[in-house]
Amino acid sequence: MTGRVRAALWLAGALWGCGAAGGTARRGRTVLYASGADLQSINSLVTIHPLAKQVQRYLLFTTLARYDSALRPTPYLARGWTWSADRRALTFRLRAVNWHDGRPTTARDVVWTLDAARDPATGYPRQNDLAHVTAVTAPDDSTVVLRFQAPLPAFPDVLTDLAILPAHALDSVPHARLRQTAWNEHPVGNGPFRFVLHEPHRRWVFAANPDFPRELGGPPALERFIVVVVDDPTAKLAALTAGELDVAGINPAHATYVRRDPRLAVVDYPLLFTYGVVFNLRRPPFADAVLRRAVALAVDRREIIDAYLYGFGTPADGSVPADVPGHVATPPVPFAPDSARRLLAGRHVAFELLTVGSGEAALEQLLQARLQAVGFTVTIRQVELSTFLDRVYGPRHDFDAAVLGIPGDLGLGYLAPLAELAGLRAPADPAAAQRLLSDSVAVAFLYHGRGLQGLSRRLTGVRMDQRGELPTVARWSTGP
Repeated sequence: MTGRVRAALWLAGALWGCGAAGGTARRGRTVLYASGADLQSINSLVTIHPLAKQVQRYLLFTTLARYDSALRPTPYLARGWTWSADRRALTFRLRAVNWHDGRPTTARDVVWTLDAARDPATGYPRQNDLAHVTAVTAPDDSTVVLRFQAPLPAFPDVLTDLAILPAHALDSVPHARLRQTAWNEHPVGNGPFRFVLHEPHRRWVFAANPDFPRELGGPPALERFIVVVVDDPTAKLAALTAGELDVAGINPAHATYVRRDPRLAVVDYPLLFTYGVVFNLRRPPFADAVLRRAVALAVDRREIIDAYLYGFGTPADGSVPADVPGHVATPPVPFAPDSARRLLAGRHVAFELLTVGSGEAALEQLLQARLQAVGFTVTIRQVELSTFLDRVYGPRHDFDAAVLGIPGDLGLGYLAPLAELAGLRAPADPAAAQRLLSDSVAVAFLYHGRGLQGLSRRLTGVRMDQRGELPTVARWSTGP
């Protein structure tokens, strides 16, 4: 285990008076949860990191609504809502919840958060999902009204995702500066856990909020929840099996090994998380649709599932898994290397395949081998996360093709930004967006992932599903 990992775990252990080597028995009602990277930002207006978004929704803040286990939107910060007869207005009635500094959460906080999210200067990743909102108003402290350009057929999914932020702490910050505000390092929330401490690239510490309203579930069963940054998969596995971590994502190749440990369980659960090769349609070589299709036909998705994922995934023919509401069946993409060769017609096309990391890049090597077999010359370029985000998501879009994990949302709002990443403008309708992505081959979809976590058996109340790993974290508890 690296010195950096040992230091992070020891510091986390120091919070309850012993080093991490003291094991699970001394941790009591404190849980250590491993993350492969820092949480990027705790500000819900600027975050794309999937775990950070869950920490915002389920620990530190509240959302107006949240999904239940049947994936139906249910009241949360809002005690309920009503639609106007023409479905062009949605009125929320808020519960009485205090911010952790003692001030009440009011309709002003909701209005400020939604207005900031709608402002392009903020850079909220799901701004497009609020494009149909024409106004957000607060008739009184406990009422919020959203008005829309046209009738809405369903509850807006974005309202289950965007955590409400404290206006009194942030309204003096220009929207364009919300990524840099000092509040991001010392946030004030209103959820079941309070922020305690952040040590960059080491840990985030949260403590139970004893005043969390009982109508929202009451105070958590845990005393502390600590996100420990462990960026090396081998170190993460070693810490999990040594009892130094309670929850850690594991490599599919290690699932059988973890299952053999009587102190641990393996949790395998569906994710709305799709992997694919995203093409940059703005420049050669993948401005050519024929070459994009050749890549898609050259990839053996079943080989990826069996050899790379050890069965923990399903081949992806499109952007949305078949078991997700709103899925549109699109023509399957066969493994057809001979067809790929015919499309290349003797051309030898070279391109750079951009990816995150510094390890073996097993998935990328599988892709490289299959593509080189039909006539592509593929250079794998591994970079650290910030560089990857800048090159792929930045204004220059400096990439040929990139291996991308695509976190989804149950409202399918992620489809339009995905198309835009490739250089297309997608329609707002999710069904039409799925057909566009399929017809254009803007992405060679590889597989729909499954979550795989190693879990200490001292934890109970844990449920992981398409909502993520933490939807029930306020009800997690530990043994004696």
